Amino acid sequence: MKAVILIPARLDSTRLDKKMLADIEGEPLIVHTWRQALKSRLAGRVVVATDSLEIAAVLEARGAEVVMTSLDAGCGTDRIAEAARKIDGDVFVNLQGDEPLISPQNIDLLLEPFFSDNPPDCSTLVFPLQPDDRLQIEDQHLVKVVMDSKGYALYFSRSPIPFSRNVLPSTIFYRHIGLYAFRAEVLEKFAELPPSMLELAESLEQLRLLENGFRIQCVTTLIDNPGVNTPEDLELVRSILSSASPG
Repeated sequence: MKAVILIPARLDSTRLDKKMLADIEGEPLIVHTWRQALKSRLAGRVVVATDSLEIAAVLEARGAEVVMTSLDAGCGTDRIAEAARKIDGDVFVNLQGDEPLISPQNIDLLLEPFFSDNPPDCSTLVFPLQPDDRLQIEDQHLVKVVMDSKGYALYFSRSPIPFSRNVLPSTIFYRHIGLYAFRAEVLEKFAELPPSMLELAESLEQLRLLENGFRIQCVTTLIDNPGVNTPEDLELVRSILSSASPG
């Protein structure tokens, strides 16, 4: 089983200009993400997929493997699907480039189902919330997920799910962590499908898989590290890594 981590990295960013090259403790953000990915036990290869010669030069100077992709890629999954066509692999992890604190343990949790006797089409991570954690449950920027009894996703939504009509103390809500792994053939089929109705309504590309009959295995983790989407996120990550630095 050849597992490959693909890291899509665009230079342009809506909320944070040239986010991938933002300095964190003397290194660009994307370099931190790449180095964390290298610590995975189950992935044998880490490749950055970018449309930017500037990002490619920064990474290659540090020994990273880079694949150039089209400027026209519609989303991160389209970018990694394009890159995957050039790489020999059975399973591909889609690790966003703005995750400089990504836990290698989470990457391995994501990959473990593919080393079983019944590998899924796709896997992703979820983080448990309690019913009284209303701020996160009701936050439309945080994606929630409901699963069947075997841990396969039934639906993802920006709305609170399940709806709070008869919530019991035993009810567990799950927040989605946007890290995915795909069987190679599933990733290719995904990229060939047009955006689906629910995907467009929720602005969640994983719904394209569910609407087309693919099964997404959800793996629960208790490790949750912040990514970088805003200037405030960047300052938080800088603070965390500064505190962790020796001296």
